[in-house]
Amino acid sequence: MPQQSLSFGIEEEFLLVDLASRDVIRRPPATLLPAYRHELGPCLAEEMFQSQIELVSPILSSLDEGRAWLQESRQRLNTLTRQHGIGLLGSASHPFADWREQLATESPHYRKLFADHGDIARRSLVSGLHVHVGVPNGYDRLRVMNRLVGWLPLLLALSCSSPFWGGRDSAMASYRRCLCGEWPRMGIPEPLPDEQAFDAYVGLLLAAGALQRRGDIWWFIRPSARFATLELRIADACPLVEDALCIAGLFRTLVTWALDAKDDELNGLQRLLLEENYWRARRQGCAARFLDARGHDELSAAEWLAQLEQLVGAAGEPESFTQAARILREGSSAQRQRRVLLAAQGSGLSERQALCAVVDSLLEETARQCERPASLPRSPLVEYPPTLPGD
Repeated sequence: MPQQSLSFGIEEEFLLVDLASRDVIRRPPATLLPAYRHELGPCLAEEMFQSQIELVSPILSSLDEGRAWLQESRQRLNTLTRQHGIGLLGSASHPFADWREQLATESPHYRKLFADHGDIARRSLVSGLHVHVGVPNGYDRLRVMNRLVGWLPLLLALSCSSPFWGGRDSAMASYRRCLCGEWPRMGIPEPLPDEQAFDAYVGLLLAAGALQRRGDIWWFIRPSARFATLELRIADACPLVEDALCIAGLFRTLVTWALDAKDDELNGLQRLLLEENYWRARRQGCAARFLDARGHDELSAAEWLAQLEQLVGAAGEPESFTQAARILREGSSAQRQRRVLLAAQGSGLSERQALCAVVDSLLEETARQCERPASLPRSPLVEYPPTLPGD
């Protein structure tokens, strides 16, 4: 199936930052959310915290459409936000915000989420990048998912943007994914063979009261409960538009390849190595070395990317592989943040001032426009409405 034929959608989460203190705000001004909704309509969704918002794209058919939509939507959001003295931060964690000071979003859904999960929910002041890719009729989404799941640590490594937590270097490239590990059903998918087995699994959990709804399966990749899609959830939020598009393009490539790949094409071996490679991606990001399903020596991220490009062949999106190579060459967001911190400390700034410099760099990257603008798709958001977290 041609790569361009698969539709996709992008969901980006952002934290709202006070431009004076550089800290995450506790509660947005009363006029801000109505202004967001007036400007962005159904493309704007609330998130777990009052200091967090989500952009939800329409159905997209190309990376050019995605680029145009992300650029214009971020620009609109950032303009409105700055009019209130607030900045838009697109990384997976804030360098020094205190999660204990944050306020949950006031809705029955979130009240229950926080009541059921306590400090696990309250600590989750993190942002992700979610990508939906449509799976055509006649394909079993679980079988497609199982064929590609072993490659997902590479996508995490490329997106890592949460090295700092609570004012300290966490020694992780993605501390967000470590926090996600505290939640039930938010890590590696269960090894179920097909959608029939998945439906039976979900039905069992619903009957036992373990789930309130089907969407409470939060694996780092999952079949959507509402749409005929596979949803990527492993990736950290990306400050740069081009990095977000890279992850979306690579995931769409993987889904396209996996539609008709053989079930025994390295899949069993990749599954066995998944836990270890997932840990290495969280810990070291782009600098990690990964275990090779072909039984060779460890692979650098660049070597693993090249192996993936060779495997997918014509299903590949050249632009995404080019951008992924650039990330590996120049550094992920996690690496850039650490470089900014070291440079600020080297210039004599205090620890807090250096962390504020990291925040400033993230605010600038989130607001930065790409060099190749394209026309914004104006398709109405009908088939791909905003989803509540957990849907």
